[in-house]
Amino acid sequence: MSSSFPREETNSPAFQLDLQRPYLRLHTVNIYVTDQGRSLEFYLDKLGFNLAFDTRLQSGERVIAVAPPDGTAVLRLIAPRPDSESYKLIGRPTQVAFLTDDVLATFREWSRRGVHFRYTPRLRRIKYDEQGLQRSNGVSSPSGEKPVWGGVFTRFEDIDGNSFTLAGLDELTQQLERQRRATAEKLEAERRATQEIEIAREVQARLFPQTLPSSGTLDYAGVCKQARQVGGDYYDFLNLGQERLGLVLADIAGKGIAAALLMANLQANLRSQCASAVVEPRQFLESVNRLFYENTTESAYATLFFGEYEDRTGTLRYANCGHLPAILLRHDGGLDRLDSTCTVVGLFSNWHCALRQCRLLPGDTLVLYSDGVTESFDDHDEQFGEQRLIQTIERHRNRPAEAFVNSVLDEVRRFSPREQHDDITLIVARCKRTD
Repeated sequence: MSSSFPREETNSPAFQLDLQRPYLRLHTVNIYVTDQGRSLEFYLDKLGFNLAFDTRLQSGERVIAVAPPDGTAVLRLIAPRPDSESYKLIGRPTQVAFLTDDVLATFREWSRRGVHFRYTPRLRRIKYDEQGLQRSNGVSSPSGEKPVWGGVFTRFEDIDGNSFTLAGLDELTQQLERQRRATAEKLEAERRATQEIEIAREVQARLFPQTLPSSGTLDYAGVCKQARQVGGDYYDFLNLGQERLGLVLADIAGKGIAAALLMANLQANLRSQCASAVVEPRQFLESVNRLFYENTTESAYATLFFGEYEDRTGTLRYANCGHLPAILLRHDGGLDRLDSTCTVVGLFSNWHCALRQCRLLPGDTLVLYSDGVTESFDDHDEQFGEQRLIQTIERHRNRPAEAFVNSVLDEVRRFSPREQHDDITLIVARCKRTD
């Protein structure tokens, strides 16, 4: 067993490196003493140990244990009956060694407190043979005892003459200890990072629509399947008032945490400004662009499709800001592509928004999607592509919107069973209006 002195922390548990195996640690080491009270005072006052426990059993036996400052070992102080075999073990070498970063400093401190050392700290040199095995040419103690560690060592006694080794770290042990600490720090950093990513994932999940604004003529749904725990794709459904619904799908440049933070910024800008979208949709989007530009780095931008759907007339006013063309599959089998009307959001401070409009008739289906859909690859490095997406839409166009979305997602996954490398985001809106 080992302990490090001096240290500020008290009772800090040893780090468990292998999280897959059941935790096993040393409970107690028995130290036989003549008087528990006197010994307890010695270990607490002279050595600076902590009281681990002090209790009495039903039999009346007092159970006392102490621990060094780092709490890696517990010494149980036992006062055996004078007529017992255990009584003969008082005042003998314990074979217990304490490990410290600075033997000389601990030696001086404990000597000032009255701890008896058998000899001053001495140096044991470690050499290696041709096979790399250790062999010692170091010094022996006056009593002929060999030190149990390389480096500086000495031996001290408690008030009953029980002797212990106090040893420092040799070069090899120091290297191993540094590696152990580096491994422990790395594992702890990874654990914290994993925990933080999980929190970020939960927070980002709340940024997507939690409830759907009501619409009398539109059956709609959306989904986002991220390639990582967090991502940069974003979709939303905004209640614009006056029987108008906002459909939003955006793709932030980049991936991971950075893209997720930008996505949260864009979502906040859209939701905080959307009250003005019905009256001035152009100014609304220009304001969103300005805020996104001012609050992000120079290279940050997003492609964005924003559509304002009027429930009463079926009119869709939209701006496609550098995004993939939306697909509008007509009830009679015709196909319209809602191409870009302006450039991406957030890249330019002087940004002009252009709007277009079209009308959705009963049976028409509008599909918005990110490039994670069309750029999914199969095992032959062939893309899913727009044409397969159109064919998939045609097959499932009569299904309810939520089932429609899931069906498209399933087909993309079957086509590309490999690891997902980009966020997949999809909005489906089918006009169910009747005159």
